[in-house]
Amino acid sequence: MTALGRSLGLGRTTVHTAVRRSGPPPSKRTVVILARGLGLPVAELVELWRRATEGADPASVAGGAAGPGRPIGDWDPHDLEVHPAGTAPDSSPDAAPGGVVRRVLPGYVSREHDRVLARAVREAGNGHSRLVVLVGDSSTGKTRACWEAVQPLAALGWRLWHPFDPTRATEALDDLHRVLPRTVVWLNEAQHYFGDPVTGERIAAAVRSLLTVPERGPVLVLGTLWPKYALRYAALPAPDEPDVYSPVRALLEGRTLIVPEAFDAPALAAAVALAESGDRLLADALTRARTSGQLAQDLAGAPQLRDRYEQGSPAARALLRVAMDARRLGAGLHLPRAFLVDAAADYFSQGEYDQRADDWAEVAFAELARPVHGKQAPLRRAVPRPALRPPGDARPGEALAGPAGTVFRLADHLEQHGRAVRGDLCPPASFWHAAHTHLTRPNDLYRLAEAARACHRLQWHHHLCHRAAHAGHAGALFRLSRARREAGDHHGADSLLRRAADAGDVDALLDLAERRERAGDTAAAEVLLERAVESGRPYALLRAGGRRERAGDARGAAILFERAADAGDPDGLLLLARDRKLAGDLEGAEALYQRVTATGSPLALFQLVFIRGAAGDMEGAEALGQRAADAGHPHALLQLARVVEFEGDVERAEAICRRLVAIGSVPAMLDLADMRERAGDLAGAEELARRATRTGRPEALLYTARKRREAGSVQEAEAWARQAADAGGRDALLYLAELRTEAGDTPGAEALLRRAADAGHADKVKNLPAIAAKWRYGLDPDGTPTLPWH
Repeated sequence: MTALGRSLGLGRTTVHTAVRRSGPPPSKRTVVILARGLGLPVAELVELWRRATEGADPASVAGGAAGPGRPIGDWDPHDLEVHPAGTAPDSSPDAAPGGVVRRVLPGYVSREHDRVLARAVREAGNGHSRLVVLVGDSSTGKTRACWEAVQPLAALGWRLWHPFDPTRATEALDDLHRVLPRTVVWLNEAQHYFGDPVTGERIAAAVRSLLTVPERGPVLVLGTLWPKYALRYAALPAPDEPDVYSPVRALLEGRTLIVPEAFDAPALAAAVALAESGDRLLADALTRARTSGQLAQDLAGAPQLRDRYEQGSPAARALLRVAMDARRLGAGLHLPRAFLVDAAADYFSQGEYDQRADDWAEVAFAELARPVHGKQAPLRRAVPRPALRPPGDARPGEALAGPAGTVFRLADHLEQHGRAVRGDLCPPASFWHAAHTHLTRPNDLYRLAEAARACHRLQWHHHLCHRAAHAGHAGALFRLSRARREAGDHHGADSLLRRAADAGDVDALLDLAERRERAGDTAAAEVLLERAVESGRPYALLRAGGRRERAGDARGAAILFERAADAGDPDGLLLLARDRKLAGDLEGAEALYQRVTATGSPLALFQLVFIRGAAGDMEGAEALGQRAADAGHPHALLQLARVVEFEGDVERAEAICRRLVAIGSVPAMLDLADMRERAGDLAGAEELARRATRTGRPEALLYTARKRREAGSVQEAEAWARQAADAGGRDALLYLAELRTEAGDTPGAEALLRRAADAGHADKVKNLPAIAAKWRYGLDPDGTPTLPWH
C-alpha cells in the first residue's frame, strides 16, 4: 500500500492515516486518489466520506486543519481557468534546453469593474465576508479580473479553493461546510454550481451560510456567469410554475458586477502604453482589436484559432489556406463560397484529394464555423452590410453590390497568422483560376492581378487585369495602357489611358498631363493636374508642385509642397527646405528640416548638419551628426568630418572619424586612413586599411585595390577589385572596366560596363573616366568640390 501511495503522489504517513481503523478520517482528496488507484467506485466512496465527515469539526479531518484549498500563491492562474494568451520560453532553472515553453499572461489593464471588485476584496481583507459574481460574455476578462483582484489577499496568507473534482457541484456540496476563514471560494462558470434545480439550491444555501455565520468568516466568494444565466436566475417564474431558482436569486441579488464586452478609450490607452513598454501579447492583439476594443476576446481566442488551423482536417486546412492567401494578396473581407471551394483543389495532396467525400466542403465549413473563446470562428459565414450612398456616388473601381451567394470571413487572427506563415508562398493554379472565375468586385480583381504580377504569374495577371478593367477599375485600365504602349500599340494605349483618367485614376491623370504638356497643350495639362491634385494624394501634389516650380510659380509650388507634407509625405517639406536653402534663407530651411526630423528622416538630419556648418556652428553641426549616427545613419557625421578637413581643421576631422571607427564604420576607417597617410603616418594608415579590409566590405576591398594601383601593382589592384565586385560592389565594376580599358581589353571593359549598368550604374557608365578618377572625394568632373555651401 505504501508503494502504491508513492506511485500516486501520496506520502507514507498520509496513506497510513487513511487506512487505519482509528483516528480522524482522511481528506477527500486522499479518498479520491486512493479510490482511483485501487479501481474502486469513486462516487460511492466520496459519498461515504461525506457522511462520515458531515457535521464534524474541520480540524478533525486529516489534512483539514487548513480547510479545503491551498495558498493563493501556489496556484497557476491557468489552473483556475484563466484563458492562455500565449507562450514564452521557460526560463526556470530546471527547464530542459530547447523548445520548452510556458504559458504567459499579457499585462493587465484595470477597468471600472476592477475598482468595484478591489473594494470588495479590501473589505474581505478587513474581516467582512463578501460575494461578487462577475457577469459578462465569453472571454471578456471575468476570470482574469478575479485572479488579479485576489493578489493582495495572497500577501495576507489567504487560501483559495476551486471546487472541481469529481464534479464542480459535487465537491462544492461536499466541502463548503469545511471552508475556514481567510479563504477565497472560486466559483468560476458559476452555472455549474447554481444551474441544477436540485443541487443549485443546496449550494446556494451553503454559500449563504458561509457568508452569514460570523465565526466562519471572513471569506471571499468569487464567481463568473454569462449574461444568459444571470438573467435566467433573476427571472421570476410564472404564477403556476415552481420557483426553482429562488435561493440562487436571493443569493445573487445586489452581488453581480457587469464586465463590459469592449475596452473603453482610457483602457485602450493603458493597453497601448503597456504594449509600447514591451508587452508582446498586447501589442499583437492591438493590431487586430484596437478598433473594436475586444482585446480580451482576441487574447483568449488567438491560441485556439492557431490550434484549429494547425490541427484541423485536411479540408478545413485547405479552405483556411485559400482564405489566408486571398486576404494577404488583397481580396476583400467577404470571400464567396464558390471561390473558396474551387480554389482549394490544389491545396490538397494527391492522397487527400482522392479521399475527399462528396460532402467534404459542407463538413469542412461546419468544422470551421464552430467558435473558440471570444465567440470567434476560424471561418464564419458573413452577411455584408449594403453600401448605402447617394445616387450617382459610386466610387471608381468599387461595385455597389457585393459578391453573389454565400460569403465567408476569415478570423482576424488567422488572417494575420497567414501573412506570417505564408507570406513568401505563391498560391497554386486553382487559386488564380477560381479568382478569375468567381470574384466580381473590381478592387479584388485588380489587387489579385497585381499580386499575380509580383508572383511572376504574368498570364493570370493579364487575365485578371482585363476582368478588373472590364468592371471599370481605373488602375487596371492604366496598367493595361502601359502594357499596350510597351507592345507598340500607342493608339490603344492612349485610348485606355484616357478611360483610366476619366475614371479618376491619379497615375493616369498625371501621365496624361505630362503627355499633354510635352505636346504643347499646357491648358489641358493644367486641367488634368488640377484633377489629380483634387485627389489629395501626396505624390500628385508633389508632381503638380514641381510643374508650378518649373513654370516659375514659386508660391504655388510651395503651397502644394506644404499640402503634401500635411498629407503625411515629408518630401513636401524637404522640397520647401531645399528651395529656402537655394534662395539663401538658411534659417527658414533649418526650421523646415527641423520639422522633418520629427519623422525620423536621416536626410533632414544630414542637411541640418551642413546648414549648421555653413553658419559656422561646428559644435552644433557635430551634435546633429552624432544624433544621426546614434539613429543608425553615420553618413552625416562622416561627411562633416570631410568638410571639416577641407576647411583645414584636420585634428577635429580625425576626432570625428575616430568616434565612427569605434562603432565599426568602415567608410570612417578608410577616411581616417587617408588622413593619417596625408599626415605622414603610413603605419597608422596601413593598419586602418587592413582593419577595414578584414570586414570584407566592398568599399574596403576597392580602397585596397586603388592603393595597390597607386603603388604600381596593377595586377594586385585588379585582384582586389574583383574581390570587391564579387562582394557586391557596383563601383568595383566601373573600376575594373577602367583597368581593362587601360590594358587595351575593350571587350572585357564593355562586358564589365554592361554588368555595371544592369546593377544600376547606367548614369556613371556614361562618364566613366572622370567619375572613376574623382567620385571618391565628392568632386565634380572638373575638380570642383561639391560641398553643400560652396
